[in-house]
Parts: sequence; structure tokens; C-alpha cells
Amino acid sequence: MVGLILIFIAASITNNFVLTYFLGICPFIGVSNKVESAIGLGVATTFVMTMAATVTWLIYHYILVPFNLVFLQYVTFIIVIASFVQFVEMFIRKVSPPLYKALGIFLPLITTNCAILGLTLFMILRNYSFLESVIFGLGAGVGFTIALVVMAGIREELVFSDVPEPLKGAGITLIIAGMLALAFMGFGGIISG
Repeated sequence: MVGLILIFIAASITNNFVLTYFLGICPFIGVSNKVESAIGLGVATTFVMTMAATVTWLIYHYILVPFNLVFLQYVTFIIVIASFVQFVEMFIRKVSPPLYKALGIFLPLITTNCAILGLTLFMILRNYSFLESVIFGLGAGVGFTIALVVMAGIREELVFSDVPEPLKGAGITLIIAGMLALAFMGFGGIISG
């Protein structure tokens, strides 16, 4: 049980995919304008990460390895990720059209979010068990959501700040992203995994 908690904390905080591994930077920068849309994309990505970890672990261990098809790992994992993203996109379009419109192109781009593919590859490389893989996927998704929401909260407050003209827009966003990455890297080494 302690091992599962440590995997969750490591994936969400100490080894945050966005702020430590720099995976998933595009949606991190692109969708972090408003907290509401950041939460929506974070929840959608968490769902996809958790389900992708679950299904890809099963496919890898029960189909690819026994039939000596490990060379199909990347293609298989991408197909699984794309399938879940399509499901999430249809669900959000039906349930919350304003959120669907706010997320725009970044919702289907979850498919190409390298953090999700990285998650599926890391869990295989680390030889996680089924339950460890599910917890790892959930933790990584929570960490992705934390990074998005923190960045969105800071960017919402920047509207009221006196930012120097040359730094407005992308400049200050990248400076803040770098500072957040440094802050999260300070957790490095506390929990490995």
C-alpha cells in the first residue's frame, strides 16, 4: 500500500510530467489561460492517462509479449490513446458544449500529448504491476492537472499585474513556466519512481 502511495506522489509531484520531464508542454502553455478550461483539460487528460495505463498494460502483458509482438508497442499504445481521446471528446461535446468550445483544438490534441505516450512507455520500462500502472497513470494525470491549474491561476492574476511591455504574452508565460519547473524540481530525489 505504501508503495502505491509513493508511486502516486512521485508521478504527481516529485516527477511531474510537465514540470520535471517537460512532457505535455503544448497544452500546458496553450490551455492555461483560464482555470476553468485548465481543470476541464486536466480532468480529461487524467481520464485518458489512467485508462491508457490500464489498457496498454493489459495489451502489452497479455498480447504483445506472449505473441512476440513487442515491436508493435508504439503503434498499439498510440491507437489506444487516440481511442480514449475520441471518447472523451464526444463526451465533453455532449455534456458541456461551452467547455468543448473553450478547449478548442487542444482537446483532440490530447492524442499527440507526449506525456500520455511517455506514461505508457515509462510504466513498461519501470516494470510496474497492473495496479502500480493504474496508480501511476492516475498520479501522472493529477500532476498534469496540478501544473495546468497552477499555471492558469498565475496567468489569470497576471491580468492585474504591471508586466513590462517586452515580457507581455509569451515572454512572461515562459518565465513563469521556468520558475514553476524549478520549484517542482526542488522535490526531485525525495521520492524516486
